[in-house]
Amino acid sequence: MSSHKASAMAQGSGTPASNRETDTLKLAELGPLLEEKGKPGTANTTTKAEEEQTCPVPQEEEEEVHILTLPLQAHHDVERMEEFVYKVWEGRWRVIPYYLKDKDYLLHGHRPPRPSFRPCFKSIFCIYTETGNIWTHLLGFVLLLCLGILTMLPPNMYFMEKVVFGMFFLGAVLCLSFSWLFHTVYCHSEKVSRTFSKLDYSGIALLIMGSFVPWLYYSFYCSPQPWLIYLTIVCVLGISAIIVAQWDWFATPKHGQTRAGVFLGLGLSGVVPTMHFTIAEDFVKVTTMGQMGWFFLMAEMYIIGAGLYAACIPERFFPGKFGSIWFQSHQIFHVLVVAAAFIHFYGVSNLQEFRYGLEGGCTDDSLL
Repeated sequence: MSSHKASAMAQGSGTPASNRETDTLKLAELGPLLEEKGKPGTANTTTKAEEEQTCPVPQEEEEEVHILTLPLQAHHDVERMEEFVYKVWEGRWRVIPYYLKDKDYLLHGHRPPRPSFRPCFKSIFCIYTETGNIWTHLLGFVLLLCLGILTMLPPNMYFMEKVVFGMFFLGAVLCLSFSWLFHTVYCHSEKVSRTFSKLDYSGIALLIMGSFVPWLYYSFYCSPQPWLIYLTIVCVLGISAIIVAQWDWFATPKHGQTRAGVFLGLGLSGVVPTMHFTIAEDFVKVTTMGQMGWFFLMAEMYIIGAGLYAACIPERFFPGKFGSIWFQSHQIFHVLVVAAAFIHFYGVSNLQEFRYGLEGGCTDDSLL
């Protein structure tokens, strides 16, 4: 049919017969290709072999694969995020600034730097290496503050007794408050850590100085001259310890034993007045009426706590496995300090009652 149409067109145009025959042959050869090209849904330039090689996905299947890919990708993203969080948790901030590490044996559980005071105080209710250190002295601070207020309220208490008890409670309250504040905010920055560490160490010296005041007052109640001499010596040593605590190197982790030695030496300065008191009085009388047994127990608790802290026991023997969060040497030291303060108050209160009793009068040859 196409050849007849071509010849009719050739005759109508008046072209030569030879040319018309040649055009007819060309159109006859191109006819099948033109018909295939005109068919709908047929590719213009892609052959069947190329189509088989590309293997195009049907439209319905392509939409289904695209729909299934979105939640699958989201699932993979969530898994990667969980893996990242797990790695961060397992790492537990092993690489941290030196001022955030209290001991080298506490390998994990440290807080990252928090350059704001609000997250520092919010972290009080989180679990990390400083949780026990904060709460042991925070609760001790509240209890001793309430006890001090109740002790100072009775109107029949002499002014001098209020002064000596007030010095003890002031030193204890300042020590515990500086301590829990330091352990709370020292992750803020290096500058804040350095400032509050100086307050913390100064508070320890204030506690020791304040503890000596009522004990010396009631022990040498009938001999005020030794009381004033020993109190002056203790105050000079305590102020010296506070001055040393203001040096930046004093707060570094490698000088932990030096710090323990300074405060241990300040506490052991009470050995001299204790020997004086024991020699001047009978040993049995000193340990009973003089309440020296309670003061010995207090001193032992201070010494044991300072020794454990300096020696890093028990975390030294279980680095990274025991003591990083609970039962570390610093926490044990805190508990013993609070317990020793209450024991000291109990002993001084008994000594005060003895002075109020019938047998509390002074004689010429007796301090008691």
